[in-house]
Amino acid sequence: MFDEIQTPAVLVDIDVARRNIERFQAYAGSHGLKVRPHIKTHKLPAIAEMQLDAGAIGITCQKISEAEAMVAGSDRLTDVLITYNILGNDKLAALLALARRVRLSVVADNAAVVDGLSAAFAAAGAPLTVLVECNTGADRCGVETPQEAADLAARIAAAPGLAFGGLMTYPPAGGAARVQAFLAEARALIEARGIAVPVVSSGGSPDMMSAHLVPAATEHRPGTYVYNDRSLVARGACGWEDCALTVLATVVSVPTANRAIIDAGSKTLTSDLLGLTGHGHVLGRPDISIDQLSEEHGRLRSEGDIALKVGQRLRIVPNHACVVTNMVDAVHIVGTGRQPEMWPVPARGKII
Repeated sequence: MFDEIQTPAVLVDIDVARRNIERFQAYAGSHGLKVRPHIKTHKLPAIAEMQLDAGAIGITCQKISEAEAMVAGSDRLTDVLITYNILGNDKLAALLALARRVRLSVVADNAAVVDGLSAAFAAAGAPLTVLVECNTGADRCGVETPQEAADLAARIAAAPGLAFGGLMTYPPAGGAARVQAFLAEARALIEARGIAVPVVSSGGSPDMMSAHLVPAATEHRPGTYVYNDRSLVARGACGWEDCALTVLATVVSVPTANRAIIDAGSKTLTSDLLGLTGHGHVLGRPDISIDQLSEEHGRLRSEGDIALKVGQRLRIVPNHACVVTNMVDAVHIVGTGRQPEMWPVPARGKII
């Protein structure tokens, strides 16, 4: 089926992806939770449309250029949340242009970002919705305390050109109780000031099937779930059969009985470890480890006879699917009863 595909190549089993989408949408619906998937994993308008068809309310993007590419690729992507602090005149001008095309929301965790957004949108005619990003334990961006969240919410609500839209967090895996406590307190403090909190947005794929343990949240932003990867299998969030994205690689050398080289290195599989040992899982060969990557070579080892031949093809589940997507111009869509089809990745490389 894959003999005509040049390697290394990224394959996406569209049937598995659809099943993953529908599985979480059904779970979220059963708990009254809205779904706003993060498109950083697939960067494909066609898959975003599949997510909308399943019931998603909109999409999440990380950068303005990523959002622009997605919106340009589909007239159905009309509700966009950008979960990143936006700074600089050029980016603010691009944000203003994007806000004229879609229902747009952004986040902020400091006064400098809020003031910049306000200056850009004060004369826009329609306010920009801004959510306060909260650090609930992942220790990335976000205000550090519920009181800081309330203070920044008040600043947003009073700022010309802006409308306070709620709270947003990227939570730590396994931290539901802490996340709930932070968000509930922040919401109460904000509402005590007479300010409504329309949205409380949480996210992440590792704990998405227990998102109901944070009842303060009104929506969830899963990303990796659409494809899944080795890191999520290791966490017990899915099985190998749920991994829609694989890397097709060819064995180019078998120098010794227990060592082989494939044509997929760090520029295909990525060097992300995410706490794992090795650089991916060879489907059907749990005895093989990918113990080393250079740019275009992947080294495979086995404790016994590796039993591979030059020219043999392997499918590998990468440690981190999201980075793989961003390193290729196109993916090969496969599925039961269909011929492989190449889809360009419009939002690839959109990091501004």
